[in-house]
Amino acid sequence: MRHHQPRQTGAWRRRTTGLFAGLLLAMGHAQATSIPAEPDTINLNADWGYLEALTETVERAEQAQDWTTVSLPHTWNAKDPVDARPGYRRSASWYRKTLTPGVSEEALNYVLYFEGANMVTDVYVNGDHAGQHVGGYIGFEIDITEQLVPGQENTLMVRVSNAYDPNIIPSEKSDFVVHGGLTRDLWLKVLPAVHLSRVQIDTPEVSAEQGQTDITVFGRNTAKDTRDYQLTARLIDPEGHTVAEINRPLSVAPGEFSETLPRETLPRPALWSPDTPNLYQMEVSLVQEDSTVHQLSERYGYRWFEFEEHGAFYLNGERLLLRGTHRHEEHAGLGNALPNEQHWKDMRMIKALGANFVRLGHYPQDPEVYRAADELGLIIWDELPWTRGGMGGEEWQDNTERLLRQQITQNRNHPSIVFWSLGNEIYWEADFPGGGDPEKLNPYLQHLNDIAHEMDDSRLTAIRKYYEGSHIVDVFSPSIWAGWYGGAYAQYEEALRNAMKEYPRMLHMEYGGSSHVGRHTPTPITKDGMPGAQVDVEEAVNQAVVRSVAKDSDWNESYIVDLFDWHLQVSENLPNYAGGAQWAFKDFATPLRPENPIPYMNQKGMVDRQGRKKDAYYVYASYWKDEPFCYIESHTWTHRGGAEDEPLDITVFCNTDSAQLFVNGKRLDKKQRDPNQFPAGGLVWETRLSEGENQLRVVGERDGRTVAEDQMTVTYIVDPLNKLEKVRMSATRQDDGLLLIEAEAVDKNGDRCITCDERVYFSNVGEAGELLENYGTPDKSSEIEMANGYASILYRPDPDRSSIIELRSQDVKGAYVYVDHTGEIDP
Repeated sequence: MRHHQPRQTGAWRRRTTGLFAGLLLAMGHAQATSIPAEPDTINLNADWGYLEALTETVERAEQAQDWTTVSLPHTWNAKDPVDARPGYRRSASWYRKTLTPGVSEEALNYVLYFEGANMVTDVYVNGDHAGQHVGGYIGFEIDITEQLVPGQENTLMVRVSNAYDPNIIPSEKSDFVVHGGLTRDLWLKVLPAVHLSRVQIDTPEVSAEQGQTDITVFGRNTAKDTRDYQLTARLIDPEGHTVAEINRPLSVAPGEFSETLPRETLPRPALWSPDTPNLYQMEVSLVQEDSTVHQLSERYGYRWFEFEEHGAFYLNGERLLLRGTHRHEEHAGLGNALPNEQHWKDMRMIKALGANFVRLGHYPQDPEVYRAADELGLIIWDELPWTRGGMGGEEWQDNTERLLRQQITQNRNHPSIVFWSLGNEIYWEADFPGGGDPEKLNPYLQHLNDIAHEMDDSRLTAIRKYYEGSHIVDVFSPSIWAGWYGGAYAQYEEALRNAMKEYPRMLHMEYGGSSHVGRHTPTPITKDGMPGAQVDVEEAVNQAVVRSVAKDSDWNESYIVDLFDWHLQVSENLPNYAGGAQWAFKDFATPLRPENPIPYMNQKGMVDRQGRKKDAYYVYASYWKDEPFCYIESHTWTHRGGAEDEPLDITVFCNTDSAQLFVNGKRLDKKQRDPNQFPAGGLVWETRLSEGENQLRVVGERDGRTVAEDQMTVTYIVDPLNKLEKVRMSATRQDDGLLLIEAEAVDKNGDRCITCDERVYFSNVGEAGELLENYGTPDKSSEIEMANGYASILYRPDPDRSSIIELRSQDVKGAYVYVDHTGEIDP
């Protein structure tokens, strides 16, 4: 499928710019943005007209009456991937904005910089087509100098499409959402006639004694004559001091140019690492007659690494166990259109966990993510979005190669990036006949590998789960899902040892399992696995023909904390193990999982889709986190049951030297935490609970001082019937004015049915107010499985009208709570 820009008619092109812009303003669309008549970079995120329509011509888009106003980043798939209807919108939409550039005595260039748009982008200025970009997740520029008219209003229109096209990676069969829209920041660069385009910084030799620095400058001269400048590069250390300066004359002929500066060697550079993420700044200037014409600034770092064959990873001469997770670029209610604050929040949360490594799955992410990784000290596995689908023909290959080149060009200055991943599960579910054949795949994978090394020989190439091509790349990750898609988690160490022997440089990307928040059991599946489950620890392509914990269990949190605990004991203690990354940090949407406890959600995260910590997070924190904490497992396990005076276990995860548990004020034994003891470092107390509410409290100590504590209330049900009689509904007003609608499955005694996992459906039958649904979280999903007999959803009341919130299920024909607009709540 060739990508042709939408058609434009001759009548449209003949319209004058002023008349066109005036018509749009009269229709009440986005306000004009004034552009200064001097070099600058202007953010264009605010106040865009938006038309959600497949319309192919600019003229028809302009004539449409249903334009709305949005700001960027924006996606039209913020919620529909997790609504009740299968699939999500894969189509096109239009964005519109009016630009008014000032008149300058000097010739200026106007270049749009898109940090990312999914997936095919066409740009029009005053009705004329200015450029196209094919492919998502990558930044790109469109020069609009020829179309933009200074001194008057100009109309910028952008058509973006995420329609299915097998010639654009990732494949339709990928296990994540391919969001559509202007999903990242958008900028207008106002540039002088002669300007710098980018600065490439390489550090070919680094040691504790010295750091070599190679600088290559790229730029463009749009004037008609050759011009002379002084090219200056200043190296600024992490403290803000200039430590080196390079000056040389530069004569620039019309057209594009590049200039490599003399190598600079710094003595004893401040090294970049997860513990000390020291960043230098390179400031490059074009100077003419003592005046700076244009300047670019890039941050970079000095570090070196080694990856022993069949062994460990070393950074700056010291062994570093890569303790990692994965990040998908999305969030509840936003899709993948995240503000920079959310990117930073995610990355800070990962760093605070104690991680030092992040795989960006399965595509390059927002520029702010790499800046955060550089500043925070997180090593990055940066992945080309070649995920499943095999390979296609010439068009597919050209698109994929171009995206790889763009990715490396844009991201290479970041010291956090160590691995260029060429893809994931690339042979699965081929989109083209024979597209999964290794005889076709391997030569092309070798081609991409050669490109990566040719462009940047300072980093390692990698791939996950393509065994036939494991010898092509520098680093390989096999598929090991011990205790989830196959086998038992007790097999994990053996699986890692075998992989370390087989593959010269092995990292383990993707392990773990799903957990449904609030679902617990006192008898989870043990380390020996599920009876009758597939023995092999690799994920089978066809899950329908195997038995596994993934397919045949209830996804309780009690099991997943044990699985992670075991995996961490192995990985933290296995000699010469390089490391790996848990899958995944945050729950994320997927079109491939309609029957999950939260439909269309991959629930393997250690936090939910809104970033709230699940029990799994605290398991990792107990191994990795520095700041002291204690956590009683689990705050969502609020109801337990059993015989009167029956002993049960209370488990605590913490990173303190010792912990002491109190049950209803009674002090239990103080226990020393032993990281090598399973489970929970030995912090498990056998105790008895009284019928009704029980108060649990734990105190953690370091060096004999109390440094952390946690507490919670547990309701103990004696001899629970666990036979559903009805669903009890209630509503509780929250601090933000929302109502938390709670549904509790109860027996004829009014006790919680803690084994009830009924799929329930919330609806706002009164229609007043708003039921917060389609967020993919435990409290913002109108369709969800109960967890230990409990489900909830948030509701925004209408100040003027009352409403009724209803719950139904296969067995419950209707349960209701009435919400009066005056604030009264009547169950």
